[in-house]
Amino acid sequence: MKILSFQEHLTGTDASIISLANDADPRAVSLDGVKRIDLHFPKFTDGRAYSQAFLLRRRLGFQGEIRATGDVLIDQLVAMARTGFDVAVLREGLDASAAQRQFDRFPAFYQGSAVDTQPLFAKAAA
Repeated sequence: MKILSFQEHLTGTDASIISLANDADPRAVSLDGVKRIDLHFPKFTDGRAYSQAFLLRRRLGFQGEIRATGDVLIDQLVAMARTGFDVAVLREGLDASAAQRQFDRFPAFYQGSAVDTQPLFAKAAA
């Protein structure tokens, strides 16, 4: 997962980039020509964007970039990666260099994820 600081995040007017509010239904949006979808976390306690990311990856088969924006904390990064996010823009004032420690704490998971659906035991058997 790529981590961006608040200052590094560029919101473009490119037609291939769309931004969805966390109460929007991704199934109601045309994904034709879309390369990046920004999903917004208005508060870190509001997890609806996790469901949107999972829906986009697993059910709608979206292959482009899914970016987390808004009130994104380092503690959320592992869950974001497991639900389908590619990029996270940390809330203003957070140090992006500290984010890698979060991934180092959790190197593997028993269950599959939105991106890698195979459980850990099936990988070991292969």
